[in-house]
Amino acid sequence: MLKHKHLIIRAEINSPPSADDLDKMNFWFQDLIESIGMKILSGPHTVYCPVIGNRGYTGVCVIETSHVAIHTWDEDSPAVFQLDVYTCSELDVEIVFTKIKQFDPITIDYTLLDRDGDLVILEKNKLTI
Repeated sequence: MLKHKHLIIRAEINSPPSADDLDKMNFWFQDLIESIGMKILSGPHTVYCPVIGNRGYTGVCVIETSHVAIHTWDEDSPAVFQLDVYTCSELDVEIVFTKIKQFDPITIDYTLLDRDGDLVILEKNKLTI
């Protein structure tokens, strides 16, 4: 039976990925997806945007049960890291938080939704690390 879980994260981080970290970001995506028990169908497709005012990574990965998307902004102080995980399966948010730790988060603001009908907020919290 499908579950329709959607995790939305906005984190402030001390160690954003740099412009030359493309391989690192793709590995991070793959590792995250395997760690939460999902399977990749396409991707990850990750690019670095060098435009001043919008510098950072954008990436997407199509998974067997939906998608994962990331956006980072390395010019902000602290840097901003946003992650979107939508799955039609169970989702352990603690595993996702653990994977974000490599970017040295200051805060992780998140909402976990159940999208199986009406949008229902299952969890909403701001963690200070």
